[in-house]
Order: sequence, then structure tokens, then C-alpha cells
Amino acid sequence: MNVIDAIKSRISTRAFLDTPVSKKQLRDILDIARWAPSGGNLQPWRVHVVMGKGRDRLVETVKKSITENPMGEAPEIAVYPPKLQDPWRARRFEVGETMYQLLDIPREDKPARINHLLRNYEFFGAPVGLFFSINRQFDKGQWAHLGMFMQSIALAAAELGLATCMQEAWVPRAKTVSTFLGLGDDEQLYCGMALGYADKSADVNRLRSSRIPVDEFTTFITD
Repeated sequence: MNVIDAIKSRISTRAFLDTPVSKKQLRDILDIARWAPSGGNLQPWRVHVVMGKGRDRLVETVKKSITENPMGEAPEIAVYPPKLQDPWRARRFEVGETMYQLLDIPREDKPARINHLLRNYEFFGAPVGLFFSINRQFDKGQWAHLGMFMQSIALAAAELGLATCMQEAWVPRAKTVSTFLGLGDDEQLYCGMALGYADKSADVNRLRSSRIPVDEFTTFITD
């Protein structure tokens, strides 16, 4: 698979097989992704991998946190602006409704929708979870570099036949996860990523979010 095919075929996979992924496979992917762009060569990213018993312990820890505090912890970052306007609000609504249609969960079935959301905290069944953090001294530029690093991981995984799902759903549980990972006060957790082999029989994995055409987001200045 070339890079163009990887970019065009990558999706947020939300159903994984329990097929194991080896530590060597993870190291190979990270060895590729470390060449992602980095302004000033700061390489500000930190990665925390949970797999095997470590993954299972994290899942149980977060489940306990959800039981004790179902409303979640006060997030440090906003996943979306509080008053998201159109066209961005419409795009978010569209992809969400399309996903629930594939899952055959109607809007009025709130418990089923919540249960699917909670699958995030099991990495949608993926055997590997990755968490990304960044030192608190860094600003928007370094956060952008972290995003490019994460994209590089997703594309490298795609070339190797693996699937991923970037998960900002961990933001309301960042304190619990940070404590589990042993992050210092100077380190801020951003999000997680599920990684494994896609369950190609799952209807939800047919979801491919739409993209606006080039001319809607590009300005060409030629004179």
C-alpha cells in the first residue's frame, strides 16, 4: 500500500478482532512514525502503549472510574468548541447519525448509544491502546506536530495491514488515565488510539465520513 492509498483508505475503525499485535509490530510502527515533521526538531510527543495485562488493567481501572463518577472528570481541553456553528456542526451531526444508522441504533435509544460510546474505553476490542501526551510548556505549534506524529502512526499501521481509531473520547477520563500511566504534573494527556486488526464483517467499519471538495477549503492566489 502506498501513502496515497493509505491516506484515502484510513478510517476510524470501531470494531476490532482479538488477533494479537506483537510488541515488535508496535516498535516497527513507532520507528517509522518518529520521522514525522517536527518544527525545530523538538519531537514533543510522548507515547504510552498498553497491551496484554496492562491494557486489561487500564480498562478495569477506567470502568471503575465510570461507575464511581459517571459524569466524568473535568476535562482540561475541549474536544469541540462549546458553541460549534455550521458548517462544522452539521458535519459532526452527519457522521454521528450515519454511524448509528450502521449500528442500527435509533436516536431515541439513548442507552444503546451510550453503550456504544462506552466501547471507546475498551478500545473497541482492539488488543493495543496508545496514549499521547505532551509537556505543558508546549503551545499550539507543538500540538500540531503531535497530530502529525499520530497521523504517521495511523498511516504506517495501515500499510502494515493494521487499523486504528484516534479517540478523543478519553478526554473526560484523562485524570484517571494519567494516574494509571504515572504521568508527572508537567505532562498533559491528549487522547488515545485503538490499534489492531479490523473486524471487516462489522457494519460500523463501513463508515467512511465525507470530505468537502478542494475548492471549498482552498484559496489559490496566482497574481
